[in-house]
Amino acid sequence: MTISVGDKLPDATLKAVGADGAKDVSVAEFFEGKTVVLFGVPGAFTPTCSNNHLPGYLENHDAILGRGVDAIAVISVNDQHVMTAWARFSGGEGKLVYLADGNGDFTRALGLDLDLSIAGLGVRSKRYSMIVKDRTVRSLNIETSPAEAVESGAARILEQL
Repeated sequence: MTISVGDKLPDATLKAVGADGAKDVSVAEFFEGKTVVLFGVPGAFTPTCSNNHLPGYLENHDAILGRGVDAIAVISVNDQHVMTAWARFSGGEGKLVYLADGNGDFTRALGLDLDLSIAGLGVRSKRYSMIVKDRTVRSLNIETSPAEAVESGAARILEQL
């Protein structure tokens, strides 16, 4: 079952990557008491994720935070090493929180997993965005196609804040 507006995020342990490396962070610890924009991507370094989805959040970083958001986080079913490299490569290190859901446990718990085995990518995440306040989903935008980044883009989030 897919998570819905009004639902509380399930707890899981993710890897938050930064300049000092990766550290374990629980969903409860990261989202509790904060307003967070979270967007999920099928894979770091993939064309739509790197060229269309992520750049909008970097370009609108200040505008999003200016509307009462404490953090913007991107999550992918990739390991922490890939997410660390993507943070550096994208120029988003220090602006966005890059979360690695290496085994996809959190993504599956959300009901937002996507089997891309036919393309040789295995099980990944659907492309989505959400506004989470105090661990509760306030808005949820799920793309119908992983090749699109419109419904889940930064412009849509700005409309919802």
